[in-house]
Amino acid sequence: MWKRGKGKNCDMPTRKDPTMSIKGGYFKRMLWVDLSSDRIEVRDLSDDFILRYIGGRGFGAKMVWDHLDVGRDPFSPENPIVISPGPLNGCYVPAAGKTSFVSISPLTGIYGDSNMGGSFGVELRQAGYDALVIVGRAPHLSYLWIDDEEVKIVPFEGLKGKRCLEAEGMIKKQIGDEHIRLCTIGPAGEKLVRFAGVSSDWGRNAGRLGMGAILGSKNLKAIVVRGSKDLPVYDLQRLWEVSRESFETLSRHRLFEFWQQQGLMSVVDYVNEAGVMPTFNFRCGCFSQASQVNGFTMEHRYKIGDAACFACPMACSNICLVKEGKYVGTVVEGPEYETACMLGPNLGVSNFACILKANQLCDELGIDTITTGSLIGAMIEAVESGILSRSEVDGLSLRWGAEEEILELIEKIAYREGVGDILAEGSLRVIERWPQMAPIISQVKGLDQSAYDARVAISMALAYGTSDIGAHHARAWTIAKELEMGRDWGLEKKADLVIYHQTIRPLFDMLGVCRLPWIELGFNEDTYALYFQAVTGVDYTLQDLLERSHDVYNLTRMINVRFGLSRKDDYPPPRVFEVPIPAGPQAGKVLSREEYEKILDIYYQKRGWDREGIPSAEIQKRIAS
Repeated sequence: MWKRGKGKNCDMPTRKDPTMSIKGGYFKRMLWVDLSSDRIEVRDLSDDFILRYIGGRGFGAKMVWDHLDVGRDPFSPENPIVISPGPLNGCYVPAAGKTSFVSISPLTGIYGDSNMGGSFGVELRQAGYDALVIVGRAPHLSYLWIDDEEVKIVPFEGLKGKRCLEAEGMIKKQIGDEHIRLCTIGPAGEKLVRFAGVSSDWGRNAGRLGMGAILGSKNLKAIVVRGSKDLPVYDLQRLWEVSRESFETLSRHRLFEFWQQQGLMSVVDYVNEAGVMPTFNFRCGCFSQASQVNGFTMEHRYKIGDAACFACPMACSNICLVKEGKYVGTVVEGPEYETACMLGPNLGVSNFACILKANQLCDELGIDTITTGSLIGAMIEAVESGILSRSEVDGLSLRWGAEEEILELIEKIAYREGVGDILAEGSLRVIERWPQMAPIISQVKGLDQSAYDARVAISMALAYGTSDIGAHHARAWTIAKELEMGRDWGLEKKADLVIYHQTIRPLFDMLGVCRLPWIELGFNEDTYALYFQAVTGVDYTLQDLLERSHDVYNLTRMINVRFGLSRKDDYPPPRVFEVPIPAGPQAGKVLSREEYEKILDIYYQKRGWDREGIPSAEIQKRIAS
């Protein structure tokens, strides 16, 4: 467990960096591409920069900070998008296939990053680059072709309007290589839907915060990579020893086989039984028909295969096929828990085949399933409660479980047609258009809430509220621990729990690995320091790595402060305080606003921020230097 410094808060003293140089893990090169001027250059990365920001989200946050202009539209050509895999990505390490996409989000207007698994980042590393930065706007719809040292911008107007998988096939055919790796955007990215994602490996998505829209604003349909270099590993024998033990430990875990069978869909029953499943637009915490949309239904009626990211024995992704009924022939890699719940129970849908169809549409059109499910759920509630009239939603008969209307609305959003054009702007702008919608849209800082009801866990509410990107569980998933320990577990411990999660989980994004072996199979976090040491030759301990992650969290906070964010922006959605859970095991539960104010004060104090959530002058001086 990470231990803070002796001070009264989490502003930890930074240990002096090891005197040894970096001996592996990095090519120490960043590819910089200006689409407007067709200028492509390779820039060196210093040891000091690398040791301080590690990689992945860390590299991205620093580059965004260095090029920050708070008056600039996220869709302007000058807004950079940074793509960085991290030093463990592509190495013989369990689940080492994660890549971060970092920019100022067009959805929230503040710092944003999104994470994608698969093998795209591995190929980028094998091409010899630790990061890719893209600025400018291509004069024609194009893709970026990175073939080791040869890099060029390739116009391809024939890609216009193509869905993700079709675009991928067209590019592979043009290049003549089925084994290249690429990420693409769909029609939603081209249309600048503010929560458009980036797709790769048929089902891997950097789905949140509009990274696909950023690429669309740059007239970039895809990034294509072919690499042939060996990754620089300092001590291959040591890495082999540590990783072999890790793989064996994972395979012996009592839940390993079950995890392979169901992946994240195994979470559905747990969340429903705990009473924290998003149901009917987060009004309820459990779904009476959950057995029809759980992992067992998926496994026994629809699953036809497994899929895994690079070097991952968990193979948590499911390939599903609808074999009968009106959605027959639908095939999709997925769904995982968030998608299944946000496009299922949250919309009153109990037909798993419909969930698969909705998942397929979102993936192929290139939009975030969580935000899509949140916005459609809010629209259904608005129409059913009379907040909006049917004429304001294109005459659609929006109601709970209305499958055809839900699928139609997904396409309207992706193509910006009718009311879909309003929803494509995201929650904040929907609320600007219809202020009466504010109480029923579950969002923080403009990002729609992940699929866990925070009314029963104040630590989860705090995690949503203080997240640097908005209400996303990827920053801190504390609800299971709080439910285990009990609601009366002290506020101090809950604040500590949130801060620890907000430090260890983003560290995985910096290293380029998936956090699921740690979350689901109880993987020892100290092992990640052993990987880092073996790969890089740098003797960072876990404490050292956590301090780097802690500093990056302060850096992203400072970016958001520059945009005017403060305490007023660190609250969970209104429903968390105002609407008790109506039924189920958590019936009557609602958070106390007074208690939340207390834990927010505690959190700020531990972070070393003032009462308005502004990092101290000492922190700002250290981080900005």
